[in-house]
Amino acid sequence: MLFKLSMSGLRSKFKDYIVLLAGLVMSISIFYMFETLAMNKQFLLANSMIKSIMFVFQAGSVLLSIVTFFYILYANSFLLSLRQKEFGMYMMLGARKNKIMRLMFIETIVIGLISLVIGIAVGVGLAQGIGLLLMKELDLGSEGYYAFYMPSLLITGIFFLALFVVSAILNTVKMMRVTVLQLIHAEAQTDRVVTKGKKRVFSAVLSIILLLIGYASMINMERLRENGIIIALITVTSGTYLLFITFLPLIIAGMKRNKKRTEKGLNAFTYAQLNFRVRSLTKVLATVTMLIALSAGAISAGMAFKNNVAIMVEGTSYYDLTLHNPTEQEQAILAKIPLDVQQSYHYKKNEKAIYYAKDELVKNPPRIPVFGDRKEYGKTQFPIAELPTGSEVRGDVVNEKAPSMPFEWLRAMEIVQPYFVYQDQRVIIADQKTYDRIPGEEGVALLVKSNQFESHLTEWKQLDALQRSKYRIAPDGYMSSKYSNYIASKAMSSGTEYMGFFLGIAFLAMMASCLMFKILTGAAKDTHRYEMLRKIGVRRQLLMRSMYKELFMVFLFPAAIGMVHVLIGMNIFSFILVDPYFKVWLPIAIFLMIYAVYYFITVQLYRGIVLPRQQ
Repeated sequence: MLFKLSMSGLRSKFKDYIVLLAGLVMSISIFYMFETLAMNKQFLLANSMIKSIMFVFQAGSVLLSIVTFFYILYANSFLLSLRQKEFGMYMMLGARKNKIMRLMFIETIVIGLISLVIGIAVGVGLAQGIGLLLMKELDLGSEGYYAFYMPSLLITGIFFLALFVVSAILNTVKMMRVTVLQLIHAEAQTDRVVTKGKKRVFSAVLSIILLLIGYASMINMERLRENGIIIALITVTSGTYLLFITFLPLIIAGMKRNKKRTEKGLNAFTYAQLNFRVRSLTKVLATVTMLIALSAGAISAGMAFKNNVAIMVEGTSYYDLTLHNPTEQEQAILAKIPLDVQQSYHYKKNEKAIYYAKDELVKNPPRIPVFGDRKEYGKTQFPIAELPTGSEVRGDVVNEKAPSMPFEWLRAMEIVQPYFVYQDQRVIIADQKTYDRIPGEEGVALLVKSNQFESHLTEWKQLDALQRSKYRIAPDGYMSSKYSNYIASKAMSSGTEYMGFFLGIAFLAMMASCLMFKILTGAAKDTHRYEMLRKIGVRRQLLMRSMYKELFMVFLFPAAIGMVHVLIGMNIFSFILVDPYFKVWLPIAIFLMIYAVYYFITVQLYRGIVLPRQQ
């Protein structure tokens, strides 16, 4: 009989259970997707620029496990809240508490097993679809990547089974401690907010200290390396939870005490709504904050590695290409590219050496990269040292009597006379009179640059292929052109880009699931309060405005702290990337746009529950 009543109650709250199941499925699928990368050592090592990538993913697994742990505990406490009034009624009718506890335990495990099976299936599908799509977009090989990966399946299954058992035990213990009246009137109880006391002050100070230590470790990641990751993982995570537990109730209480604010419109009602479930808000919003930091941080890191390719290539080579005696076909391709710089240098070639006119080089010298610290990377300059007449660049036979060439001019001549053109032939700098008397075939070296390099990769590829054919360079042989360096750098970074975008999408989906789960699961409890305000004559427009404001604050708190985590956390890549903050506004802006769209969707779903349109 008790089982039939339980099934009847379950059917009556079917929509709430669907929301719960969807949240659990999403968290399981995201965890599985992360582990498909974290446990695949072969794929990680083959496709990452970060030497300690395995350690990074192990630390990430710990962080995701902590976040998932809190999420699952909250989700299963919601399962208890769905049925506690109903269980109280059963106990008033004579049902024994031990049977209610047993029934609750079984329900928790069954729902957990169902969500685990569906979640792993969804995770495999997402890993296959998102993974292959990103690999195609980034031109990344799929060797070593498996959407269905048995080690990650086993660790996901074991981890979540353990979590569901722990959750079931905690729900059972909670049932033992509550009275029948507490179960029946659970929905009418508010969270007790403590805003004073030594413990509160201690927690507030500790949260700030922990965050400062975590931020300092991320800023000094180049020196701390693996230790910095461990310190940041512990301090930032614990500091974030303490920050929300301590300061969020204080902020809401402060809003309620501000009479000027509370007397405007329905602000008093809005702040009361926030205050009503503030204790559950603190833990969920702290979890959402960490997911926002992980999501936006992973996307920003992936974008940073992508942008770093252009920065690295530009920093090592100012000119896009050096063409010696360009053919008609090469000139036709160059005509399709808007060139911003064209510099030409004449030379004569005979059996003895290659001769360049000193006057032409000095009058119009080529730009060379500046060598210095990271801040100077990407800057260029003209050679300022004097170019000695008769100095030589290279050659099989070293002329000890020839004056030595300054390092700056050696770098300049490597640009004008790339090694792959004439290889070991001697290159001599001659004055104009000597150059005019030298017998031999005259040629021209053309240096070109376009400010739209990445917009014309097809043309650069064609020119690169013609150069390889002209000088008989194998397709996999080294050639010092910007396009060749660009492709090599892109190949090195594409794996890390893929991991960043893949994990960013995964964490974004989990964040959306977590926050929507919190808001929509509490919507049913808010319905009667909105109905009461409607009955006493409050306009629908005012209620809508209050609703938008309440949910905006719920979305605002984690987004603000999460963005701070991301902006400081980008320092983690400062010793790998030339400029981790280059165009960082772009991925953050994209993330905030998605976050804003998700906010409006959530408001509409919430409104449909608590304030349905009258027929």
